[in-house]
Amino acid sequence: MCNHLCSDKWNQLKEQAEVINQPENHLKNLIKENARLEKFSLKGGGIFYDFSRQRLDENTLKLLLELAEERKLKAHFQAMMSGEKINTTEKRAALHTASRDFSNNAVLLDGKDVMPEIRKVRDEIKAFAEKIHSGRITGSTGKAFKHIVVIGIGGSYLGTEFVSEALGAFADKQIRIHYLANVDIHNFGKIAASIEPETTLWIVVSKSYTTAETSANTEQAYAFMKSKGIDPAKHVVTVTAKDSPGDDPSNPVLASFYMFDFIGGRYSVTSAVGGVPLSLYLGYERFERFLKGAEEMDIHAKTAPPEKNLPLIAALIGIWNNNFLGYPAQAIIPYADPLRKLAPHVQQLYMESNGKSVTKHGEFLAEQSGVMIFGEPGTNAQHSFFQMAHQGRPFPIDFIGVINPQYTQYQTTSKGVSNYQELWANLIAQPMALAMGKDDADKSKFFSGNRPSSTILLNDLSPENVGRLLAFYEAKTVFEAFVWGINPFDQFGVELGKKLASGIRKEMAAKNQNKDHCFDQSDAIMKFYLETLFSGKL
Repeated sequence: MCNHLCSDKWNQLKEQAEVINQPENHLKNLIKENARLEKFSLKGGGIFYDFSRQRLDENTLKLLLELAEERKLKAHFQAMMSGEKINTTEKRAALHTASRDFSNNAVLLDGKDVMPEIRKVRDEIKAFAEKIHSGRITGSTGKAFKHIVVIGIGGSYLGTEFVSEALGAFADKQIRIHYLANVDIHNFGKIAASIEPETTLWIVVSKSYTTAETSANTEQAYAFMKSKGIDPAKHVVTVTAKDSPGDDPSNPVLASFYMFDFIGGRYSVTSAVGGVPLSLYLGYERFERFLKGAEEMDIHAKTAPPEKNLPLIAALIGIWNNNFLGYPAQAIIPYADPLRKLAPHVQQLYMESNGKSVTKHGEFLAEQSGVMIFGEPGTNAQHSFFQMAHQGRPFPIDFIGVINPQYTQYQTTSKGVSNYQELWANLIAQPMALAMGKDDADKSKFFSGNRPSSTILLNDLSPENVGRLLAFYEAKTVFEAFVWGINPFDQFGVELGKKLASGIRKEMAAKNQNKDHCFDQSDAIMKFYLETLFSGKL
């Protein structure tokens, strides 16, 4: 089987991988080359990106950039931002970048400028947030809102949760934020026990308003409010598509904000999906600063030449590590605890986008697309899975460092350094240890080294920098997809299990209506689990 990936350039990169795999090209040797950091690092869009400890040399980078030209990565990215329908399977544009566009330029979709509607939604979010913060809008008993519960799953909450955790130090509106994503009743029970119903605003985020888990949690929330004597119409906000069941005048809510079908869920945090809860939690001004940081990275990704383009270079390195060096996984380790939800967000963003086996032309891929994404903050990760990182199966790592912490008032020292300096000692040491390794006659203390990593530095965790980081990983994701020729904007892979669950749900509903209902005898495994659930015991 062969397709567009079987090009001369692709084959040259395979040959180059054999060169890099030679013992003399061990990272402990590569990193000692003159001006290694200068040659293999970039600064742009507010971010410093150091890939000097990746397993590549100048010829590798040259070949990768030629691959980028062959695959027309910049042209595809520019087409995406201009409104072309690059989501070919669903015949849609992919205009998440328009949701943070503050230029006066038109973005045309089917000949119509989408920007007036996007600006209108932003203005509506700003006005609503100001009314909540000023107390002009209150709950049904007249009390100010102190809690937000976001009801949504997948892209309807993961990006928002990442940003709210990253910028929690700026949350000065006396509002706490909670996420009701899992249909597991434990998720609901935990939230119900930690909120005050009279001061809680429920934000239901669902484009179709038919997602099973979100619908079940919404029903649970409505029943909970009514049991407490609360009028849901005064406590519910929807973020949904126009004319969806969540935008039904017969089911009044406090406010509705529109989503657009040209913005996919996992790319939607800069739309109303993130805009409504984040503006309430942080203030609209901080949300807008976050948007402008993302916009800056979008402009960099669109306009910077390939050799200076941070997300494009990062994507090429991702292709190199996956398809030519054979690494099946990628870790994201932020040495900044506020970024603890970055890896779960990028996990969905990347794996749902690039976990594909078919090209956009309907051909099976000749190569593997996508890698497994995981991560935890440093230094926690060091005491969790870094044993494998150093001595087990290797995997590339993105280390992320923040120069100035959000909290500067705590300066107690231990062993002569502050907590933050201790954090940075580890941030500096770990990539070097992974690259260099260590010889030892005791094999249990031998470290092979030659384990690749990149380091990303941010000046601080301002709203702008969190926006830049978000847009960096979005651009990296789609650049990789463009290399493989896949569509990173559909997600048919989530459908099969959901369809099977629908049939099982009908069996459960029949049993709920008639306790004598007999489960389908033709599937013994399913029958066992259903009988176990309804019996309440093993």
